[in-house]
Amino acid sequence: MASLKELQNRIKSVKNTQKITKAMQMVAAAKLRKAQEAAEKSRPYSDRIGAVIQNLANSMSGAGDAPELLVGNGKSDTVLLVVATADRGLCGGFNTNIVRKAREEIVALEKAGKTVKLFLIGKKGYDQLNRLYDDQVVEYISLKEERKLHAGIAQRIGEQITGMFERGEFDVCKLVFSEFENVMTQNAVSRTLIPAIAGMGVEDDTPGEHAADKVFAPDLNGAIYTYEPDEAGILRVLLPRNINTQVFTALLENQAGEMGSKMTAMDNATRNAGDMIDKLTLTFNRTRQAQITSELIEIISGAEAL
Repeated sequence: MASLKELQNRIKSVKNTQKITKAMQMVAAAKLRKAQEAAEKSRPYSDRIGAVIQNLANSMSGAGDAPELLVGNGKSDTVLLVVATADRGLCGGFNTNIVRKAREEIVALEKAGKTVKLFLIGKKGYDQLNRLYDDQVVEYISLKEERKLHAGIAQRIGEQITGMFERGEFDVCKLVFSEFENVMTQNAVSRTLIPAIAGMGVEDDTPGEHAADKVFAPDLNGAIYTYEPDEAGILRVLLPRNINTQVFTALLENQAGEMGSKMTAMDNATRNAGDMIDKLTLTFNRTRQAQITSELIEIISGAEAL
């Protein structure tokens, strides 16, 4: 049985931990409001750019003029999997869920005979996936040094992805990230970036639906649009921007999901610390009472012996 001094030290240690987890919960709650607001504001732009691209694609006279970023290069042998996770831990199962989703994608693709390459964003995803697929990792980017997420980060990543596609390093690109729903729920999803026509507004893991069969049908209210320059020219400019936008949206969704998961995890840790303090305090009181009783018995026995 632990001594009273050891129990006191443990109670003090757990109380200090409880203070830290409580402070981290409050910080995460404050950051969550801003992150959630940023993620929600990015969604309409992301959705609308997809609607514009779909409208342009529908207006094109022939598929032969369509850019490869839109319709692909005709092959699907090599798949680039862009996996976006957080750079820090202490956020429950947030990173693990994204990595699990990525592993499911890798297993399914390799089972179908595809070659999988990994483009990893975030240290936690890199630490887990690099142990299993170190020979398949072609790029790793950490955002730990970035004080704030901004569009320039997504633009750099998007330009790297576009450049790799133009050099023929892969045929299909998929993005795996966590979609923020609420504080308690963050869903790991997979979406196709290239070809764009396969991923407009569609989660590739939707049961019973093929991505290419479900796309945006923008409501034009009967209006007919003519484009200047032609649709193919606009798409060549718009499609790389769409990749940047989708990556930026994914990073914002991840940030909100990370803060929500961290707030929940730290709240649970604070509650668990409180329960442990109660149990240790009860054990301390019982141990002290047993010592007092034992000392009283010794004193009484000694007095009777005299």
